[in-house]
Amino acid sequence: MFSKKKITVMTVLTFVFMLAMTVCAFAEGDEEYVSNFNGTLWALLPSVIAIGLALITKEVYSSLFAGIVVGGLLYANFNPEMTIVHVFQDGFIGSVADSYNVGILIFLVVLGAMVAMMNKAGGSAAFGRWASEKIHSRVGAQLATVALGVLIFIDDYFNCLTVGSVMRPVTDKQNISRAKLAYLIDATAAPVCIIAPISSWAAAVSGFAKGSGMNGFQLFLSAIPYNFYALLTIVMMVTITLMKFDFGPMKKHEENAKNGDLFTSHAEEFKDAVSETYANAKGKVIDLVLPVIVLIIACVIGMIYSGGFFTAGEDAYHNFIEAFSNSDASVGLVFGSFITLILTVAFFMLRRVLSFKDCMEAIPEGFKAMVPAIMILICAWTLKGMTDSLGAKEFIDGVVSSSANSFMNLLPAIIFLIAVGMSFATGTSWGTFGILIPIVIAVFGFDKGDITIVAISACMAGAVCGDHCSPISDTTIMSSAGAQSNHINHVSTQLPYALTVAAVSFVSYIIAGFVQTVWIILPLSIALMIGTLFVIKAITDKKNA
Repeated sequence: MFSKKKITVMTVLTFVFMLAMTVCAFAEGDEEYVSNFNGTLWALLPSVIAIGLALITKEVYSSLFAGIVVGGLLYANFNPEMTIVHVFQDGFIGSVADSYNVGILIFLVVLGAMVAMMNKAGGSAAFGRWASEKIHSRVGAQLATVALGVLIFIDDYFNCLTVGSVMRPVTDKQNISRAKLAYLIDATAAPVCIIAPISSWAAAVSGFAKGSGMNGFQLFLSAIPYNFYALLTIVMMVTITLMKFDFGPMKKHEENAKNGDLFTSHAEEFKDAVSETYANAKGKVIDLVLPVIVLIIACVIGMIYSGGFFTAGEDAYHNFIEAFSNSDASVGLVFGSFITLILTVAFFMLRRVLSFKDCMEAIPEGFKAMVPAIMILICAWTLKGMTDSLGAKEFIDGVVSSSANSFMNLLPAIIFLIAVGMSFATGTSWGTFGILIPIVIAVFGFDKGDITIVAISACMAGAVCGDHCSPISDTTIMSSAGAQSNHINHVSTQLPYALTVAAVSFVSYIIAGFVQTVWIILPLSIALMIGTLFVIKAITDKKNA
């Protein structure tokens, strides 16, 4: 007897097979290869299939692989040999061979090893005991998580894993579900980094604006007050925490957590790890706090080093902001994490909480803990490669350019929706505003005043929103890993929250397209966000009455 999930998967795959046969029947036999789907709406189909299957089946690996295969088939015009080459050689091997991606994978492994080491030394348990004396409520634990997430604004990857390792013992003590912890981590990762002047995201945006005739860093600063999605996400987290209510699937997870079930479902691999956090009685709070502080400092130094801060010659950037804007986050994070790992091993040995052998044993343990995140990341990067090879950029360029003249005042809201859809489908916010920012600058120029800044901010906000919602987003994957929450649980519980903020942001961009005065529109959007949450709470309370 087939389940509904299996029937759905079989139906989708059958549809793809029939489509392949149809296209093959009508494909032209040109000698020079050109994909029939390049620069069309079909470029987004692989991501749509991967996301749809993941949400339906609750199984992420096979869903991502199905999307990748569909992307390979479309790119190869359904030529079997070319499909295999594109999927495995250009796709999987190409994504793993990319130097930036390799740096992120190394950073993940090193950070996983550090987390395992801090747990083994008893630092996490000691911090949990200390925090339980200071934090006596669920509200306090959630606000502390938000505050820490806002403070660690350097990089979203770094944020996800650091906040997760530090706050898990605290939120577990207060019976906060892992899904809620993953949401708080995710909502203070990309949304905070995109409004932080000193972050890897500021560096990326500044780089994408090069050659536009305007200072990229100044452009980033000007766009911050109009980044409604990022600002309203923070407002929403604080508001629902203080109002003590949840809605959608998150409500069930939180109710179960209050009764002692932190995971609800599909988290068997994490349940056994709860007891391991409280292993070493010798541990002290400093065994967690000091490595985290060193990691922050080392990663900042690593990033400005990669940006030329300490370099001599014409290519040097001795201004801190310029060096940060020119930095390579992947290289900087690897430098910082390796330095911290070495210092942490030395520190634990000097404190005699761990032997050298114990420290070395923690490294493969940390690697094993990161394997699910690494597997999903590699598949997500490969899927992005499929959409890139199908000309997603050209398709989006045509959509934006065709609507520019007719809907100038509504264009910020339209750009926001396009960025949301593209980021959701591709799972990358950097890739999205990397594509859209140059297009927006080309469409608007800088002679149209604040409407240009609003439009660029809408692009950045929409990219973060889609990234926040997407199950194939790297930061969403990292947040699940940091909270040790089942990935699909995290996605399904976060989606209603993110879409609520997205709806309010969309309305705000419609108004901003006409008002274009931040001191009017920003307070109005905050009031609209809080009012929306009060309405949702009233409806939720009425249903439960």
